Amino acid sequence: MAYNPGYGQPGYGGPPGAPGQLEVGHGPYPSIGAGGTISPQVQQWFYAVDKDRSGFITSAELKAALVNAQGRTFSETACNLMIGMFDKDRSGHINLEEFDKLYTYINQWLAVFKTYDTDQSGHIDEQELSKAFTQMGFRFTPEFINFLTKRADPQEGKVSVDTFIVLCVQIQRFTEAFRLRDTQQNGTVTIAFEDFLNIALSCSV
Repeated sequence: MAYNPGYGQPGYGGPPGAPGQLEVGHGPYPSIGAGGTISPQVQQWFYAVDKDRSGFITSAELKAALVNAQGRTFSETACNLMIGMFDKDRSGHINLEEFDKLYTYINQWLAVFKTYDTDQSGHIDEQELSKAFTQMGFRFTPEFINFLTKRADPQEGKVSVDTFIVLCVQIQRFTEAFRLRDTQQNGTVTIAFEDFLNIALSCSV
């Protein structure tokens, strides 16, 4: 079962998000949400992804089910990240209720991605990524955007939807950690080495 999506000063700005949204800067990030009634469609997809009929979905099962527009499965990094976000009891897998939230979350990200994939190529390039982060409230330099795209795809500098999700979630996490330490709200912090390592290790996948 494949889910194919088809088709100033460098830093951050803006207030925290409104209820129901998680914002970094001005643009909305998809929210995890509280969940609710699970639709038959979600249940059907859950059972299709749950290949071993265990009643749970692992990162490996999720990876086998998610396909990006290039016909490749989502990266292991992206699947581990998303399972980890919804695996509340740290069991290494998610149940139907947790999957329902993940399903909604992925679809929210696909909608965000398609907004910036203006040529409907199934990936976003350096210019589209820069526009995406600008509308999310970031003021990244062209050099940093180039670094991100080349890190994602050293040959062509193209960012697939799964890589886009990982980039945005990681930047969101680092920004939240940075904000807590940016007590003057001036875009700079003084940080101890161990605190820096703690942030780096906890915010990375």
